Amino acid sequence: MTGESLAGRKRPGESIIRGFLIFAAGVSVLTTIGIVITLGKESFPFFRVVSLLEFFGTIRWQPQVGAFGILPLFTATLLTSLVAMLIALPAGLASAIYLSEYAPERVRSILKPALEILAGIPSVVYGFFALQTVTPALRGIFGVEQVDVYNTLSAGLVMGVLILPLISSMCEDALSSVPSSLREGAYALGATKIEVSLKIVMPAAFSGLAAACIVGLSRAVGETMIVALAAGSGPALTLNPFKAAETMTGHIVRISGGDLSYDSMDYNSLFAIGLLLFVITLTLNLVSSTLVRKYREEY
Repeated sequence: MTGESLAGRKRPGESIIRGFLIFAAGVSVLTTIGIVITLGKESFPFFRVVSLLEFFGTIRWQPQVGAFGILPLFTATLLTSLVAMLIALPAGLASAIYLSEYAPERVRSILKPALEILAGIPSVVYGFFALQTVTPALRGIFGVEQVDVYNTLSAGLVMGVLILPLISSMCEDALSSVPSSLREGAYALGATKIEVSLKIVMPAAFSGLAAACIVGLSRAVGETMIVALAAGSGPALTLNPFKAAETMTGHIVRISGGDLSYDSMDYNSLFAIGLLLFVITLTLNLVSSTLVRKYREEY
């Protein structure tokens, strides 16, 4: 039998595998569409009453009295996410450079799985750790009068530890994908190890590093249990990380656990917040995809 006839003949299992893969991809797409439809359907009654100008332009969120300004919740979400990125980004990038460029294979085989164990710890455990350990430490350093029992700094610091393995792993994969020929060429020209790492490997892996940072930020924005337990349970428009403030995800957790009447403004406002979170994460993912396409190096 010729090679062409063998290549043109399909094995019985190939059709099954192909059908399963198409089904899996279809489920992902349909799930996303279902989420968009649900959020849009449930939040539409809310936005019929509350205008976008009021939603984004006012600074008070109290559904009980008809105040629906999202800025206090949005500001707290942004503050905790930025604190988390200030911890996770430099630490994750530094650990990725070490694992990719400096660590011996034996050390790398131990450190990388150990680092990724952090990603397997439930976020509720991180939340209690922030509340019971990090917050008392901050109050001991900066003073009890300065640091509230619930504060965005504690939640942001622990959230940074949570997303550290994600950023580190993605950055390490991006750095490792850079061809060794670029490193060898730089060494041949007399470059040092640190010069090769910072001036050759990192620029070549920029698209992957940028994508890792944006995915980490998206993960921080959507984190729930840490901020629900440690950041605070009342909307407050503040940029002071020592003060309590409620994030969008924390507000959804707190309100959804109470007695809500179906189709009430309180109920519909949760879906409006969820829709905003979906738009934020979708925008971040689109930015990530754009950066990857624009700056990706092909060797």
